[in-house]
Amino acid sequence: MLFNSFEYAIFLPIVFLLYWFVFNKTIKLQNLFLLIIGYIFYGWWDWRFLFLIAFSTIFDFTIGILLEKTTELQKRKLLFAASCIVNIGLLGFFKYFNFFIDNFISAFESIGYHIPAVSLKIILPVGISFYTFQSLSYTTDVFRRKMKPTTDFVSFAAFISFFPQLVAGPIERAFNLLPQFHKKRVFDLNLAVKGMRQILWGLFKKIVIADTLSTYVDAIFNSYEVLPGSTLLLGAIYFAVQIYCDFSGYSSIAIGTARLFGFTLLQNFSYPYFSTNVSQFWRKWHISLTSWFRDYVYIPMGGSRGSLTKTIFNTLFVFALSGFWHGANWTFVIWGLLNGLYLIPNLILKNKKVISENNVFGIFSMLFTFGLITFSWIFFRSNNLAQAFQYINGLFSKSLFTYPVQHGMAITIPLIVILFGVEWIRKKEIELFQPQNIHFILRWIIYLVMIIICLAFFKQNQSFIYFQF
Repeated sequence: MLFNSFEYAIFLPIVFLLYWFVFNKTIKLQNLFLLIIGYIFYGWWDWRFLFLIAFSTIFDFTIGILLEKTTELQKRKLLFAASCIVNIGLLGFFKYFNFFIDNFISAFESIGYHIPAVSLKIILPVGISFYTFQSLSYTTDVFRRKMKPTTDFVSFAAFISFFPQLVAGPIERAFNLLPQFHKKRVFDLNLAVKGMRQILWGLFKKIVIADTLSTYVDAIFNSYEVLPGSTLLLGAIYFAVQIYCDFSGYSSIAIGTARLFGFTLLQNFSYPYFSTNVSQFWRKWHISLTSWFRDYVYIPMGGSRGSLTKTIFNTLFVFALSGFWHGANWTFVIWGLLNGLYLIPNLILKNKKVISENNVFGIFSMLFTFGLITFSWIFFRSNNLAQAFQYINGLFSKSLFTYPVQHGMAITIPLIVILFGVEWIRKKEIELFQPQNIHFILRWIIYLVMIIICLAFFKQNQSFIYFQF
């Protein structure tokens, strides 16, 4: 069930009313209701994968309890290893089986050995990368004794299958979200209003901006061989904005929806395209995933505590792994490595100075950082490495300095200006729709205009980009 669908527009109000007016007698009843709703929401795509999420939930719930009861370090390590093997094993099978088989066959064929192809039609379960990391972070924190395991199975299962963030994040940490299932939740009108505003802005970013840009991005990337470099540059910029509006739009809807039910989720984006260096960008983009890799991979590897060579290796390894997390394609690995390479000058110079964005140098730094990130998105968007390199070759040609072929610039440029204008104001912590800033009549006129625009731009079955991960 997509957030940007008529089904969800019916589903959400019904769930909201039942949650607060029928199942509000006890916390356990509310949690059980959320668990059932989470499984209905997830099963909407393919009910068969409910068994997979149920198995992961039962397994890690059991591991958590056993870790708490076991005092012997070696046994605790074995239990934790079992959690890692099962979680990563399931993720690896469903997401990477064909990738490894195909690369294995290609490697042998390159030296003259022919191996019969073995390929299975494995359907990637929606959201498996997200809920697997969420569940694995729970057993990791219990193993490290950073938190006590829960003995309430319904609460834990509802935590894993919490429908607002189930299929595309934010990847929640147990220490933030799980305790909220144990506390009494009282309807907060102010929180709900903020949630509705966040949902509306998220839908606007997705339906109006991301889905509009996607049409032109597809057209440019599908015809890159015959288009001038100026148009290819336009396509890369379009995709940079599209993926931000698509994914941050989802996160906004998820966080806003959670607020309607009395939950507070972690922030996932913090105006990343206003970053003045790549390091800052990665502290503001997909924060829940970046911090997950930092806490559970980068720091355990030694982080930046060792030699410069070791720090650079750790950084490149984590970024390559992050790229591979996104999908079974070398384009994602190169995308990750490229972003890791961007960070090496900062690691060498140990430059932690924050550049002000309020002067000419700051603006130049933002544009330069945006350019680097946009260039890396070419690999992310391309179907394979050959297409990526051909696209880049066409981009950096003499035709780069020509006027771009018209690809919806009359509508896309104003939408991009609106996006960055609103985001800049929000970044300055100016809430446009607070009563003290704008009269409520004008505020509701803006809401209605945004809703009408969303309906006018709405296209059925426009999935979110990160659903494929």
